Order: sequence, then structure tokens, then C-alpha cells
Amino acid sequence: MKLLIVRHGDPDYSIDSLTEVGRKEAEFLAERLAAVETAAYYVSPLGRAKDTAAPTLQRVGREALECPWLREFRAPIRRPDRPEQESVCWDWLPQDWAGEPRFYLPDRWHEPEIFRAAGVKEQYDWVTTQFDALLEHHGYKREGNLYRALRPSSDTLVFFCHFGVECVLLSHLLNASPMVLWHGTCAAPSSVTTVVTEERRPGIASFRVTAFGDTSHLYVHGQSPAFSARFRECHANEDERRD
Repeated sequence: MKLLIVRHGDPDYSIDSLTEVGRKEAEFLAERLAAVETAAYYVSPLGRAKDTAAPTLQRVGREALECPWLREFRAPIRRPDRPEQESVCWDWLPQDWAGEPRFYLPDRWHEPEIFRAAGVKEQYDWVTTQFDALLEHHGYKREGNLYRALRPSSDTLVFFCHFGVECVLLSHLLNASPMVLWHGTCAAPSSVTTVVTEERRPGIASFRVTAFGDTSHLYVHGQSPAFSARFRECHANEDERRD
């Protein structure tokens, strides 16, 4: 089975939709995805994800099932450098988290007090439990760190969602700390991450990422990925995003 995890296009967070650049990205994405034979489409309930999915669904004449757990991952924390305001889990300053060994561990990343106070693990478990139920519906049942291939298939599922929750799904499939993925990867707006099953022995499946954050659908149209997913490459680069 193949999973295509799509981050929404360039966002206008003020209206939970897309910028003009984002709408163009969604059209280029639709051109790509319309050529993929797809068993099912799933979409976040948030506007920017639905607006990204719309051109694809219109092209193929299909509908997507709206899944509450595909919304952007919601567990507001109090960052060490900004304790007076709420922040997302994937926006720490490197110096504030990289020295905590537990953040790197698949079974202990959620133990630091900042995450415990925000109920991050509870939200993570809610998302991954719903995700596993969907995968079981499609024939793959979670057993420990692997999946039982009850009905092996080469079906493709497409998920229109968000960077934070994408990393949650990937960390669950790969049995890795989401903290490392949240801060060590960058999925540009409208990018596509491809994850496939491998069944090297009958009935025992694992998942492998074959492409992360692919934006080739933009480059074929001469469009560069939006910079909104990143911070400045060098601190002196005044024309790039800062916080």
C-alpha cells in the first residue's frame, strides 16, 4: 500500500485558506495527483487543507472523507523562551530542546514537563489510534512496531493535511520521535511525502518513506516552493523569514 501525505499549499492563516501562490500550488498539485489511481482521499477539516484538496477532487470527480484527527496537531505548549504565550510543538529554538536526550527517544520524547503539562502525548495517542483504525480498515493492523498485512494491496491513499500532524503520522509509522521530525525536516507547502509498505515475509508489513516533501509538481511549472515553511538560512539574510 502507498500513502501520499500532502501538506496544504502556501497558507493565509488569518482566514484559514490559501494565498494566491497557494492556490496556484494546489492547481499544479492537482495536475500531478489526478494521474494517480487512488483508492481513497482523506482531508483535514481545516480550510487550508480543504482548499488544497479541492482542485484535485474536482479533476477526478471524487470526494474526500473529512477526518478530525487530520487537523493540524493541537497541543499548545509554553516554549522556554516564550512562557507567556502558547506555541506549537514544532517551533522550539534549537538551543532549548537539543540538550534534552529524551526528546530523541521514541519511547520517552513526551516525558519533559513542558509536554506533560500540555497533554501532548494524549493528543499524539488520539491521532495515531485513529490513524491505525483507518489503516486496519484498509487491511493493515498494527501489532507492536509492525503491521499485520490482513489484506495486502497496492492501493494508494491520499491525505491532505498539515506539517505538524504529518510528522506525527510518520513518527508512528517509523517508530521514531516526532520531536526529531518536527525540527529536523521541512515539508514545503503543497509538498508530497510518499510512504510504502514492504512485506518481505508473508503477512508482516513495515512502512518506508521513499520521498519526503517532494515539490516536483512545482518545478515542472517553473515555480519555486514557498519559503513559508522555513526560517532564514543565515541570520543576516534580511529578505528571509525570521521570528
